[in-house]
Amino acid sequence: MRVVIDSVACTGHGRCYSLVPELFGDDEFGNGMVIVDGDLTDSQIAMARRAEAACPERAISILIAGPAGVGHNWSHQMAIG
Repeated sequence: MRVVIDSVACTGHGRCYSLVPELFGDDEFGNGMVIVDGDLTDSQIAMARRAEAACPERAISILIAGPAGVGHNWSHQMAIG
């Protein structure tokens, strides 16, 4: 799994990088950006879900990898709770 931010939807409230600075930072405009590459650990997934739930624009998505052998096929995972 990995986490992404929709840069069009993000308006820079900063909740992601305030709550989870281990995964998110801010760009030159104050908008959120992901600062980790690749697959997330279990603890990082939990942190990403916390930020996803706190984002008022719903700009944060947690993506899961597609079937093996498909390459970089990612799909959205809906947060439950």
